[in-house]
Amino acid sequence: MGLTNSSVGRQAIDSGLEIRKKSESDLVVALAGNPNVGKSTVFNALTGMNQHTGNWPGKTVANAQGSFSGKSRRYTLVDLPGTYSLNAHSAEEEIARNFICFAKPDIVAVVCDATCLERSMNLVLQTLEITENVIVLINLMDEAKRKGIFINEKRLSERLGVPVVGVSARKKKSLAPFIDALEKMPCSGKIFRVKYPEAVENAIAAVEPTVRKFAEGKINPRWLSLRLLDPDNSLEKEISGCLGVRFLDSPELRHAISKAKAVLDQSGTDCVKIGDEIASALVASAEKICLGAVKGGKDYSKLDRRIDRILTSPLTGYPVMLLMLAIIFWLTIVGANYPSELLSGALFGLQDKLSELFMALNAPQWLHDSLVLGVYRVLAWVVSVMLPPMAIFFPLFTLLEDSGFLPRIAYNLDKPFRLCSACGKQALTMCMGFGCNAAGVIGCRIIDSPRERLLAVMTNSLVPCNGRFPALISIISMFFIAAAGGAFSSFLSAATLTGVIALSVAMTFAATKLLSKTILKGVPSSFTLELPPYRRPQIVKTLVRSVFDRTLFVLGRAAAVAAPAGLVIWAAANIRIGDISLLGRFSDLLDPFARLMGLDGVILAAFILGFPANEIVIPIILMSYSALGTLPEIESASDILLILTENGWTDLTAICFILFSLMHWPCSTTVITIKKETGSLKYTLLACALPTAMGIIACMIINGISKIFGF
Repeated sequence: MGLTNSSVGRQAIDSGLEIRKKSESDLVVALAGNPNVGKSTVFNALTGMNQHTGNWPGKTVANAQGSFSGKSRRYTLVDLPGTYSLNAHSAEEEIARNFICFAKPDIVAVVCDATCLERSMNLVLQTLEITENVIVLINLMDEAKRKGIFINEKRLSERLGVPVVGVSARKKKSLAPFIDALEKMPCSGKIFRVKYPEAVENAIAAVEPTVRKFAEGKINPRWLSLRLLDPDNSLEKEISGCLGVRFLDSPELRHAISKAKAVLDQSGTDCVKIGDEIASALVASAEKICLGAVKGGKDYSKLDRRIDRILTSPLTGYPVMLLMLAIIFWLTIVGANYPSELLSGALFGLQDKLSELFMALNAPQWLHDSLVLGVYRVLAWVVSVMLPPMAIFFPLFTLLEDSGFLPRIAYNLDKPFRLCSACGKQALTMCMGFGCNAAGVIGCRIIDSPRERLLAVMTNSLVPCNGRFPALISIISMFFIAAAGGAFSSFLSAATLTGVIALSVAMTFAATKLLSKTILKGVPSSFTLELPPYRRPQIVKTLVRSVFDRTLFVLGRAAAVAAPAGLVIWAAANIRIGDISLLGRFSDLLDPFARLMGLDGVILAAFILGFPANEIVIPIILMSYSALGTLPEIESASDILLILTENGWTDLTAICFILFSLMHWPCSTTVITIKKETGSLKYTLLACALPTAMGIIACMIINGISKIFGF
């Protein structure tokens, strides 16, 4: 079978996804594979910075494309969603199947896990039923060797009839044999065909001649015949689009299918059993292919299983999870203090230089004050407060993700979410929300059920994002921990913050349960959650990826919002009506209601004006209290504590502030993301109203109890 890249490129565009080639002669390579096999590592290593991202047409599943060059060819690499099977049961599997079959890429590279090759072989065999232009890329060879697993790539290649290449994608140089295999495509080996039970083979033979008349050159006739015997509603539209709407309704095809079903009926195989027969044949074939070609490693997962008995046990899993979270917070708090002070000193020191520059230019006073004391000072606060903790928290969180610990957290939280009639995958999206709620909302795409996806979207903002952590840490440390002093103080701060996070998770469960019993009723769906093997994280790559992909991205978003917000806040604090500024009048207007919540008008006004970004809530409060129209210069946390207590803050105020920080409307970026993901103004407004109502009620209850008992 040859490689006809011009027609392939045209069909790929016709299928809905725009393939971005550098030139028409580029070959399209589809990168397929199970989740957690290192597919993204392969993609990133090959394409580097030559990547484009977006969504699959009509889907909220992300796609990534990139380009790279071999010795004689250039390739466009399309990263397909991770999937265990091409018998589509989810949006990801449907996309992978449709692209391989109907977009007809020049080459399909199936990435397999060397530590569990037999399981990965199922996807290889299904792909070979669609196209012969396949390369089997066995990743994690270094990990397999470490676990005593040895793979005979040559024997596998002879059995499959396609190139088999072993690599360790973390080491970019190891991908050279894969590029060499691409250069030599198409292959000329005898392709392995799955042998199904006799009744199924006879049924295929009854349908295939008819299918071949319509499908020759467009879809593999044998594969399509098999799929027609095991109907899939999601496939009908794609078949009609490729072969014409009359194909499925043609009398000739109906007669052939009836004949095939008669063959199956005679053998006692009905439409339910045929699916089991097909799956069993694939498993048996995978075992046959790997027999003798994969040796050793019988006890390779023994240590993993021992660790899992601790991390996934109902008795020890949750305590270990909370302890790990507390350690991350402790490292973040301790590690961020000194760098934050240095950064604050440097940035606020630069303010004097900017003032000198404005004076040298004879700039009007209002321009200096609005840009330097308004825009720059707020921006300097946000950067100095946010950057150090993010630069520590995100890498630590990524290390947990890379090591395999994060999926164990999702496993532990699966049962509570199912008790709330939600999907266990919501645990993963909730963890994403700790970094950024907008990212957590986007992450809800991994949930297949529309109802359960909405549940995850509308409750994601109940877990605090990185923009809320600095304020939470500051208030906790100043009001409840300061007396402890020393290293013990930071430990208590971390433990208290962990308790606050646990409360936010509990409120997420409560909100999810409420929604699932009212406007989003339904039964929780099942899903496959793989617990990947524990791996040694790549510390250097993790640091680089965390800094550029997460830390700087979130910081840039916050800074872009903080700069104009600083100007608006400065104007509101300096434009006066009578003797009171606009900010003061707004605060006074909110004060009666805020007092019912245990807050004051300034705090509630700060939350409202902080809608663009949670990071600017504390600066607004300090600017309002100072009555100077600018953010006061802060040298230490004790300066902030003094300003707050002088303006009536008590422990009760701090508690209500923490509660409302956990439960109020999402930031502007998250709201926009919710609108894009749901496509519904109604659900977007509900996603804002639900946590806000919970926060108001919680604060009023705490304030009421305090008043009644005189706390």
